Amino acid sequence: MIPQSRFQILTSLLVALFLLVLPLIAPVTLASQLVIFSIATLSVTLLLGTVGLLSFGQGLYVGVGAYLTGLALLHLDIGLLPALALAIVGSASLGFILSWLIVRRQGVYFVMLTLALAQMGYFAMLSLKDITGGENGLTGLPRSFSVLGFTIESGLSFYVLAANSLLLALLLAQRFDASPFGSVLTAIRQNESRSAALGYSVKHYKVASITLAGAIAGLAGGLHAAFLGFVPPNDIEIEMSQRLLIMAIIGGVASPAGAIVGAGFYVVLAQLLSEVWARWMALVALFLIMIVLYLPGGLWSVGKRLRAAFRGSNGDV
Repeated sequence: MIPQSRFQILTSLLVALFLLVLPLIAPVTLASQLVIFSIATLSVTLLLGTVGLLSFGQGLYVGVGAYLTGLALLHLDIGLLPALALAIVGSASLGFILSWLIVRRQGVYFVMLTLALAQMGYFAMLSLKDITGGENGLTGLPRSFSVLGFTIESGLSFYVLAANSLLLALLLAQRFDASPFGSVLTAIRQNESRSAALGYSVKHYKVASITLAGAIAGLAGGLHAAFLGFVPPNDIEIEMSQRLLIMAIIGGVASPAGAIVGAGFYVVLAQLLSEVWARWMALVALFLIMIVLYLPGGLWSVGKRLRAAFRGSNGDV
């Protein structure tokens, strides 16, 4: 059996190779969308896979990150990296504040609180139309950026920035997952009452994980705003949270890399099917049902099953 540290290194290398090859086999705009949604899905995978927290509110942090980046680029006359940093800090701060409220409840009550807060964020965006643009979104963002002395104005140069952001977010999530802190979160997921009996402050650990997930989602939102050149209202709608959750379940939450698998599958499938059938989401729903019933580990678990089958066949021989 491969040690966890070596497995994470191997996974990181495979992801880096995939990101290097991706713009050669797919349109660069599609590749950029895949990378951005992978980062956003990673925030869901981090919560659900490590801590066991099912959140219907990650779209809120994506939207906040997008609007903070857009407003910073429009009114503060700062570069893209400072704007993304503002999105990360702002979304993390919001996650930290809201987490003290939602961690007071568990199970379905936790889920409903995340859903309600996400809806409140959406209606707040509609109410502040002088700032956010309301239903029209936030428009007029620059399409050219200076990052560390390099000018980002082409699709490929933006993809390089987004791909590096995904790789850094993945390494952070892996380190978080493999750290002693992550081990405590895994223990909380498996048996919360026992973890509390051992002296761990369950609420504090949940707050920290929600804050980190908010920061990652905010980064994805900021990149999405820069990629589109405007901030669409659906970045903060409940549909965004649902979409990210579907991606996470399809890819598998047992590993952070499952977020890339799920986001890639969803984005490519949407690109292919939306051009031939307007009801393509019905096929996604059918596939999601099949995943939940017959492959609960998601597509990422296929490799593990194949390795187990291969070892079993060798043992029989």
